[in-house]
Amino acid sequence: MLEPNGDIRFRLWAPDAETVGLFLDGGRAAFTMRKTSDGWHELLTHEAKPGSLYQYVLPDGMIVPDPASRFQPDDVRGPSEVIDPASYDWTVDWSGRDWDDVILYEIHIGAFTAEGTFRAAIEKLDHLAWLGVTAIEIMPVSDFPGRRNWGYDGVLLYAPDSSYGRPEDFKALVEAAHARGIAVLLDVVYSHFGPNGNYLPLYASAFFTELRHTPWGAAINYDGCGSKPVREFVIHNALYWLEEFDLDGLRFDAAHAIIDEGAKHLLDELAERARALADRPIHLLLENEENDARRLVRQGCAPTHYTAQWNDDLHHVLHVAATHERTGYYADYEGRTDLLAKALADGFAYQGQMMSYRGSPRGTPSGFLPPGAFVAFIQNHDQIGNRAFGERLGMIAPANVMRALSAVYLLLPQTPMIFMGEEWGARQPFPFFCDFDGDLADAVREGRREEFARFPEFADPEQRGRIPNPLADATFESAKLNWHLIDAAHLGRYQALLSVRKRTIAPLLKQIKRGGAGAVFGEGAVQVQWRIDFDGTLALSANLSETPVEFPPAPGRSLWSEGDCGLVLGPWSVRWSVEMPR
Repeated sequence: MLEPNGDIRFRLWAPDAETVGLFLDGGRAAFTMRKTSDGWHELLTHEAKPGSLYQYVLPDGMIVPDPASRFQPDDVRGPSEVIDPASYDWTVDWSGRDWDDVILYEIHIGAFTAEGTFRAAIEKLDHLAWLGVTAIEIMPVSDFPGRRNWGYDGVLLYAPDSSYGRPEDFKALVEAAHARGIAVLLDVVYSHFGPNGNYLPLYASAFFTELRHTPWGAAINYDGCGSKPVREFVIHNALYWLEEFDLDGLRFDAAHAIIDEGAKHLLDELAERARALADRPIHLLLENEENDARRLVRQGCAPTHYTAQWNDDLHHVLHVAATHERTGYYADYEGRTDLLAKALADGFAYQGQMMSYRGSPRGTPSGFLPPGAFVAFIQNHDQIGNRAFGERLGMIAPANVMRALSAVYLLLPQTPMIFMGEEWGARQPFPFFCDFDGDLADAVREGRREEFARFPEFADPEQRGRIPNPLADATFESAKLNWHLIDAAHLGRYQALLSVRKRTIAPLLKQIKRGGAGAVFGEGAVQVQWRIDFDGTLALSANLSETPVEFPPAPGRSLWSEGDCGLVLGPWSVRWSVEMPR
């Protein structure tokens, strides 16, 4: 921490260490820190300045980075750099984006451009602004080991990974986006730390608890003995991104795996403190496999805690309609046109029913929520990258199917999210990639292939051997967008859809207070109507099948038609209409 007089205050919570030393600039200066109450070690010195490199020294001589480092120029095992957070000169006056105006666009900084940096991403913002995107959602950037990673293996939560650039480069990207009217959200991970480069257990074992486990190992201790510094570390990380980087919101990955049985759940306290932070709109999004609607409730039109949740159910019903895949969790959606209607109308398809894949009930009622409480998508990093070969949906579904799906979700009153490159029909896969070494690298490589062994199409070891090696340079390079292969017609159609949304759908959203009413007219054929205040109606008629289906007349005037849209809707045909009172 930079003090007003220029001194630097170093603090480390290391309750398991009797002594902690500080090395400055590669050991040019060494200090013993003062141990204070509650496990803290502290040092105030004038010998450090912005740009100084430092490391902490544990009693056994182990040298570790600062867990709250703002920058690691030489990756997670190297020294931390002192950063002056006030040194960046913000020049854009930004008051935020209303959620009803948001059209999200998910990007991975490393694969978004050939260079894979914050600065290079700035060069593509004009493309997004022209397209109609009003907010970008960036996959996690917290420092991870190696040169590439999806970001969900981060271990130093406060430090933007150096492969993408410096903190000021990230701030420049945010400011450039704001200058174009584009909000910026960041994906953060508070359910676990990555498996390589996390030194916290060496000196702060209370950070984790063996009493509970997640898919990644011992759970983070948010509610047990010694949990207060842990909670503050994570809550301040969220506030740090919002304050120091002027971000417009955060998406919380795997919120269902954040275990907290204390008086107030971490997610609730975090949301309350984030919303008290600024007078501009702050958008907080959840990924929650439990389909729990209680954190999405509104007071009037404003969310009390979380703005929206990624709607996996909507993805699944549309994906199954397009591909008829029925492996894994897709089996619970195959042939279920009732779930298609429910996901389009209410958000969640499963609202307390038994789900065979889980072997337990899933979800809570969600129809009382406005559609904007759900983020709708037909592709994202998970749903593409968790396939064995990382194929995008457009690589396995025909063009007419893709046109129908995009006409459904881009105009749906839920908040749409485009995955990078989708708007022009990008053919690059987005496979899983990382950069570990040693035994961990071997475990990840083999584990990735064994993960698919239970699927019939990968029962043959030779077929499993074709699955891309996540550690290979070529796997990462294959994920990078090729901006020279844009399909202009495909891109123009996405831009036209988003233009229609801006003109005709977005102005209605504040008047659609709750979910719609869905009806089934055949396999894959549904009609949904949403009530607009003062007796208006927004209607979707969609035939997502290969067979013509007769529909009742849709109310009002047509907003968009896709395919053959008479009284009988042809295969893969979509019609949007609206009726407003005189």
